[in-house]
Amino acid sequence: MAVAIRLRQEGSKGHLFYRVVAADQRFKRDGRFLEILGTYDPHMKGANTNIDLDKVNSWIAKGAQPSETVRSLIKRAGKAAAK
Repeated sequence: MAVAIRLRQEGSKGHLFYRVVAADQRFKRDGRFLEILGTYDPHMKGANTNIDLDKVNSWIAKGAQPSETVRSLIKRAGKAAAK
């Protein structure tokens, strides 16, 4: 089973926000997932991500591959946590 860390759309039309989830690559984008790892709200200013870096790192250690967008969000969250 290949696990991907990716975004899952939530909310209503025009007011979307995203959950960062660990999901099997065969599952649909908004379908079944294994675990919620955080959230991302592009409409908020400032700190618009809330990602549990411990959970993300444990999934990556197990072989999960983050998408490009999630990879950049993880970097941003890591920099914010280091402050």
